[in-house]
Amino acid sequence: MTDARTLIADLASAIAGGGIEIVDLTNVLSPDFPVIVLPSEFGQCEPFRMETVSRYDGNGPAWYWNNISMNEHTGTHFDAPAHWITGKDVPNGTVDAVSPQDFFAPAVVVDICAEAAADEDFIVTRPFLEAWEQANGPIPPRHWVLLRSDWSKRVGTLSYLNLRDDGAHSPGPDADAMRFLVHERDCVGLGVETVGTDAGQASHFDEPLPAHSILHGNGRFGLQCLTGLDRLPTFGAMIVAMPLKIKGGSGSPLRVAAMIPA
Repeated sequence: MTDARTLIADLASAIAGGGIEIVDLTNVLSPDFPVIVLPSEFGQCEPFRMETVSRYDGNGPAWYWNNISMNEHTGTHFDAPAHWITGKDVPNGTVDAVSPQDFFAPAVVVDICAEAAADEDFIVTRPFLEAWEQANGPIPPRHWVLLRSDWSKRVGTLSYLNLRDDGAHSPGPDADAMRFLVHERDCVGLGVETVGTDAGQASHFDEPLPAHSILHGNGRFGLQCLTGLDRLPTFGAMIVAMPLKIKGGSGSPLRVAAMIPA
């Protein structure tokens, strides 16, 4: 216990003294932030909405507050296992039931910027990840795997959702890559800068939407609409990702932060 107290005290001292930098990985949640668009026959994700109740006026002379509404998967958000049909029976699969310990985990940043710039539909495969490990080192167990695509630099433009007549176009993993990360690297989850953990065209894959299906069927998590991944080291960041404690919730907007050595 003494060692744990010392570690916590050292961490607090390092944060206060600037030895550890806190990097915000969260996009600003506003009515302008785009949400995923599904085929018209399905229900749609609602964007963020905000209505002022009072702002130092007749409705409340000394206070300012707003009513807000949104889908659970709006803005930078967390996917719990229950979000997907494969995870519907996973124990503790809703955001209120996930152990708080799972909201704190180290991260590995896999840089696919060049590949995504050359091909908007770039697919992360197992051979790509194995080659990445040869160059950078193995992905340790119980880490977030964060795909840095620089897609967040498209926020505020139509190329963020990148919708065309055949749907969205954005990078993401295939099924073999996801099985590798989940079963052989025991990842905590997958984090991306795009609006979903799957590639934009993943509904057309032989194994459709493999990130959602494989992650959540195995009790793992997703983080979407991240930003600031270009500020993180390949290894050595600690992620704090705590969704709202919504009863029976499938996910939640949240503020994601990373601790890195200054």
